[in-house]
Amino acid sequence: MSDRVSRVLAASAIGTPWERVPPETIHEVRRRILDSLGAAIAALDEGAPTAARRYALGRPGASTVWGTGARADAEAAGFANGVAVRSLDLNDTYLSREPLHPSDAIAALLALAEARDLPSRELLRAIAIAYEIGASLCDAASLRAHGWDHVAFLAIAVACGAGAMLGLDAAGIEHAISLATVPHAPMRRTRSGQLSMWKGAAAAGAAKDAVQATLLVEAGMDAPEAPFEGTFGFVQQLLGGEGFDLEPLRRLERVEPPVRILDTHVKAWPVEYHAQSAVDAALRLRADLGDPSRIGRIQIETFRAAHEIIAADPEKWDPRTRETADHSLPYVVCAALQDGEVTRSTFELARIRRPDTLELVRDRTTVEEDRVLTARYPGETPNRITVTTTDGLRLVHEVAHPHGHARDPMTDAELVAKFRSNVAGRIDEDRAARIEEAVWSLDREGGLGALTRELGA
Repeated sequence: MSDRVSRVLAASAIGTPWERVPPETIHEVRRRILDSLGAAIAALDEGAPTAARRYALGRPGASTVWGTGARADAEAAGFANGVAVRSLDLNDTYLSREPLHPSDAIAALLALAEARDLPSRELLRAIAIAYEIGASLCDAASLRAHGWDHVAFLAIAVACGAGAMLGLDAAGIEHAISLATVPHAPMRRTRSGQLSMWKGAAAAGAAKDAVQATLLVEAGMDAPEAPFEGTFGFVQQLLGGEGFDLEPLRRLERVEPPVRILDTHVKAWPVEYHAQSAVDAALRLRADLGDPSRIGRIQIETFRAAHEIIAADPEKWDPRTRETADHSLPYVVCAALQDGEVTRSTFELARIRRPDTLELVRDRTTVEEDRVLTARYPGETPNRITVTTTDGLRLVHEVAHPHGHARDPMTDAELVAKFRSNVAGRIDEDRAARIEEAVWSLDREGGLGALTRELGA
């Protein structure tokens, strides 16, 4: 039933036992789990995670629904927890031909591991596999260029991680990949126009579909053959017939140890990743500017992907939801310059609709693509901001690698500080410390149970 792509993906997944996962990868997986948990705990009261929890609590099972004393089945719990991880746009990113938030796989795989009472090492291994597969697919093709959403790649990555964790053979993982993709083609409409709650839920939905696919295969279901290269398959329908560039998949074909998680980026700010460096630049400008009432005009020069994703739509210039605002380059820059900070409160509706900010966005801000900056992407995510003051002074800052980028990574201490900042006011310091200890100890006996007990309280 296979084709070249599904064979390569499945072989890589089953060829990655615990012993072949490098220590630096395991450490980074732990870091990303902690980072994702901080983002999720910070978002528990948001609309999308609240709705997702209501859905999950109607489907009892063995997996913890974070922030409640309840459990649900692995698919529903993973979905609810994954929506929380993604809701505030604070979890990590990978940029290539296609962008991806690879940590969107974590909640789904954790819920499945908990439901099956698997050793925490199996969870860590599965997450490493999902990052490896996801990043490689993003290098090999662009979904966005053809109007489809990046979460299609996430579903494949989760199916590979889940299949490996449940001990499926190569044929079984190929079936799981097929069932995760053929019935589920996610439209890019999710990220176009005025954005809805589904923007923060789409990845969790794709991960849920992948877990369901894997469980169906385990139960005996087979899947459509040749899901990528067959007639009306993934290549023809989602990639416009262009196919995958097979060169980025060579590492998977050689079944090399998983290290691609080290190429991904942690976020410092709760905004779409292409705007991370713009926030850095805007905050440096604010320090130079002092009084924001001195702002006359703002010019933002950026790269093509940023312009297309977070500036081109008219809705980005008149945001009416938090999901639109955190994907609006002009709003993010103006708010950072006015407030001297970017936090969760930056995206409360009253802040988004503040008249002086909307006037600054609409009437005194421009965004233009700079082809020189475009040529530097995706190795860099460069944004250049120029503020002309009311008395004619020009202040300019450009940032290429925001802090947390793979070329400017956060230290463990900085990542823990981000976690503590995110959970402040939500859980007490003792409980935060217990979650940290449980994450750092995840490869030990009973490590997963210790973590889920804290998350379920």
